[in-house]
Amino acid sequence: MNKFSALLLIVLISFSCKTPEARKPISVKSGSFINESVERNKKLNAKEQALIKDIMSANDSNEYIASENGFWYYYNTKTNEETAITPGFGDVVNYSYHLKNLNGDLIYPTDYFKNLDYTMDKQELFTGLREGLKLMKPGETVTFLFPSQKAYGYYGDENKIGTNVPLIAEVTLNSITKSQDN
Repeated sequence: MNKFSALLLIVLISFSCKTPEARKPISVKSGSFINESVERNKKLNAKEQALIKDIMSANDSNEYIASENGFWYYYNTKTNEETAITPGFGDVVNYSYHLKNLNGDLIYPTDYFKNLDYTMDKQELFTGLREGLKLMKPGETVTFLFPSQKAYGYYGDENKIGTNVPLIAEVTLNSITKSQDN
């Protein structure tokens, strides 16, 4: 009986040391939220582009240029000097601008954004304006038409600009101070 008890004890110990098995997940995520978000953003982008194209066709006296970065612009005042420089990384630009919605209603006047200094690509600035300043030369005034994703996007500016608001910005580049690194 002693051998039987020892054998039973060994069998019980070996079965009690079994490692736990991983449980299978109960729900499987299908990615439907992401797919819905992508579709919603595509529709929003198409709607905003249609509104911007309507504005451009209504103002056909301006020569609109499509940027590689997803916005449109035209020159109010253009510098014809080929020697004039455009800002590069680390350069400090001094500029002024005002913002309107696509209906032409003034959101922020020029007095609000007057003689601002910005160090190119080293400070916070909404995407469209940062990319637009890179296209400008000192003394130029350019009007930009930004879809909402190039402006303040989903969050707005938490003040006067709401969610997904496309903007018109008239920007004047006053000066460029080249960085010591350039």
